[in-house]
Amino acid sequence: MSLRRVSAIDSHTGGEPTRVVTAGGPDLGRGTLTERLDLFRNQFDEFRSAVVNEPRGNDAMVGALLCEPSDAAADAAVIYFNNVGYLGMCGHGTIGLAVTLQYLGRLPNDCCRVETVCGVVDARLNPDGGVSIRNVPSYRSRARVPVTVPGIGEVVGDVAWGGNWFFLVSEHGQELSLARVEELTDFTWRIRRALADSGITGNGGAEIDHIELFGPPTVPGANSRNFVLCPGKAYDRSPCGTGTSAKLACLYADGKLAPGEVWRQESIVGTVFEGRVEVVDGVVHPEITGFAYVNAEIELILDDRDPFRSGIRTT
Repeated sequence: MSLRRVSAIDSHTGGEPTRVVTAGGPDLGRGTLTERLDLFRNQFDEFRSAVVNEPRGNDAMVGALLCEPSDAAADAAVIYFNNVGYLGMCGHGTIGLAVTLQYLGRLPNDCCRVETVCGVVDARLNPDGGVSIRNVPSYRSRARVPVTVPGIGEVVGDVAWGGNWFFLVSEHGQELSLARVEELTDFTWRIRRALADSGITGNGGAEIDHIELFGPPTVPGANSRNFVLCPGKAYDRSPCGTGTSAKLACLYADGKLAPGEVWRQESIVGTVFEGRVEVVDGVVHPEITGFAYVNAEIELILDDRDPFRSGIRTT
């Protein structure tokens, strides 16, 4: 009998789960984080699936492999992954990672510089227990892009980058409520497929794998409510850190958000991120603040006899 043990800390940020692998992960060497991501994807993808997919995980879970940084200015490095692949950056995951590092006693001076595949992100623990992250530079690539969606008609949205590629839609006619998750998932999945079929992409031909709908808030003091469809067809329980970053970049581009002004983004489950932007030499740096909570310290067991040792794959 061969058993592999994997240590992890589970948390949730605004309802969205993060599983940080602290020991037992694959040896990815000492190359750049991009090189290690390629090695992870090409040689150890079964480990990704084992950690986040059923029967140990679920479609909403985001995994985070904690690594030694290749950037000397960083305190930690992380590779994010989900039920179908890998993420360049994850906002809720970085908030959850900061709280996890604090739980482990590894958050020096309540601050941490985290190296991600997209760049270094600063995280700090606030006196009220919230975490603020200074995300990678974000921007709008194209404004008011029309796409014809089968069964829906023409939908217009912005293409924007916040660490992942998003299609942001405000005029959609949908009621954004938790009771309509199935309808909203179908609606946004149709948009994603139509974007791909129409050849509408992010910069450099990158796939737009996140769809974000906006509507009126239900939480007092919030500016907007959103529904975010993630790459593996799960919806984001949190307001989505990279999606909120993309939204802030669009608001700034439209002259609707001044540097330092607070935007409060509500999620489909009613949790809220606060966002603001700093603009340096014309480059937008979003800051996202939210709350995360550690909810489990676990040891995963990968048993060679288990037919689902590598998880139940849907792709």
